[in-house]
Amino acid sequence: MHWKTLDSKHLFKDNWLTLRADACEKPDGTIIKPYYVYEFTDWVTAVPITREGKIVMIKQYRHALGDISIEIPGGCVDASDDNLEKACARELLEETGYVFEKFTYLCKTSANPSTNNNLMHIFLAEGGGWQNPPKLDEGEDIETLLLSVEEVKQLIKENKIIQSMHITALMYAFLKLGVINI
Repeated sequence: MHWKTLDSKHLFKDNWLTLRADACEKPDGTIIKPYYVYEFTDWVTAVPITREGKIVMIKQYRHALGDISIEIPGGCVDASDDNLEKACARELLEETGYVFEKFTYLCKTSANPSTNNNLMHIFLAEGGGWQNPPKLDEGEDIETLLLSVEEVKQLIKENKIIQSMHITALMYAFLKLGVINI
């Protein structure tokens, strides 16, 4: 089932996105040209829980949708990050000002495996405590929310959390915590 890449050409390269056009050969000899691939760095996110049992959520404007989104914190894995856990801890501190005592790797997921080449690595972060004000990137304007599990579940029921990978993260974390079962 694997395809053979015959040629690959970068059409666009920038800090956050690279667009590549591949020429591919399927096992039956069929040539697929062009096949467009969006190259992104891997992402990390966590369902972060404070020592008091609150989930640290964020609210921010998302320009592509033109709307405000309620999400869990996370972001890109930087080349300087030693590993995924440290990348996640860095993102949590930068976006929320919280540090966490324990990280549990839950899963990886793909935003769109038909076009994107990266993965989202999902953690459960526990034992969180506030350390300092967030250090936001240029263009970020984030409000931190502290919500109970029940409040987050209600937001999901009301379709007020729409970031699909974050819904996935919350589901895996809630399964791990035993607050839902399937």
